[in-house]
Amino acid sequence: MLGIRSKTEITTRVIQNSSDLMTIGAFCIGTNQIDMESCNKTGIAVFNAPYSNTRSVVELTISNIIALLRNVFNYSMGMHKGLWEKHTKDCYEVRGKKLGIIGYGNIGSQLSVLAEALGMKVYFYDIIDKLPLGNSKKCNSMQELLEESHIVTVHVDGRKSNYNLIDEKEFAKMRDGAIFINASRGFVVNIKALAENLKSGKIKGAAIDVYPDEPKEKKTNYKTILQNLPNTILTPHIGGSTEEAQRNIADFVPTKLHDFITLGNTVSSVNFPNLQLPQIENEHRIVHIHQNVPGIMAKLNNIFASNKINIENQFLKTRDQLGYVITDIEKEYEKGIIDEIKQVEGTIRVRILY
Repeated sequence: MLGIRSKTEITTRVIQNSSDLMTIGAFCIGTNQIDMESCNKTGIAVFNAPYSNTRSVVELTISNIIALLRNVFNYSMGMHKGLWEKHTKDCYEVRGKKLGIIGYGNIGSQLSVLAEALGMKVYFYDIIDKLPLGNSKKCNSMQELLEESHIVTVHVDGRKSNYNLIDEKEFAKMRDGAIFINASRGFVVNIKALAENLKSGKIKGAAIDVYPDEPKEKKTNYKTILQNLPNTILTPHIGGSTEEAQRNIADFVPTKLHDFITLGNTVSSVNFPNLQLPQIENEHRIVHIHQNVPGIMAKLNNIFASNKINIENQFLKTRDQLGYVITDIEKEYEKGIIDEIKQVEGTIRVRILY
């Protein structure tokens, strides 16, 4: 078992030199740092913590929305410089404002619920058909969302197709004076275009927590073109950095690794077919990971039948190019059948749990 954080890269070379590695636990949300194709080819199950810091990211987003609409950041910077300037111009309540959420996954959907509780009107857009929560409204296109919303917040994943998802033409489609927030991935937004729109006033304010070029450790001279722009809140990727989120991650991921190693469970795996398996007594459990091609089950069961082995339970699930078979057999069997199973064409890995 291998546990990593978001900055550790698991490359093809690492996997090729880790013949005993059976599972990887990413103690974070993203798994882009892991070569998933190589994991699939060698039968390595990958787990992450997709829900553990959801609430933390949502709360930071909500706080940024309120701070930007009330000009809190500008007021605070002024007070630090000794400027007492009190007025109501360009300061607004969140109630009644239209919030546009791009990406309606775990974070986007929970943000939707909390935003509605504050009296906001929620719109969302996702490339996958999602069930609206509460009174939120699904937009048929991202353009529709951009044109409708007072505040636009991005909560998409790290797939390559999301590179520069928000660029100059997307900013042009937003309302004049819109608020923009990104707490997803740094490369999702063209920050040069964002900087220009903040300078021109097209975008009234922004809160950015992620960047295209993030350092791997503490840095005292980090530079970004978004620095020193008005009503712009910059944070160093702290969306999920709360004590509660880290505790949740520390509880969730090891449980998944343990259940995979001891029971064969793959629930919540990023790349494996998801199976929830019962505990057994007085039986042996054999795990067969294979290429998702026709005829594998027939070949496996022929081996069991020809060796006069009774199958107590059997479970099969497939996902993309992977097939995952769990077979519980009676306690007594000839050890040679494991070698026969390993010789089945298309086999990636065979494991005896107990």
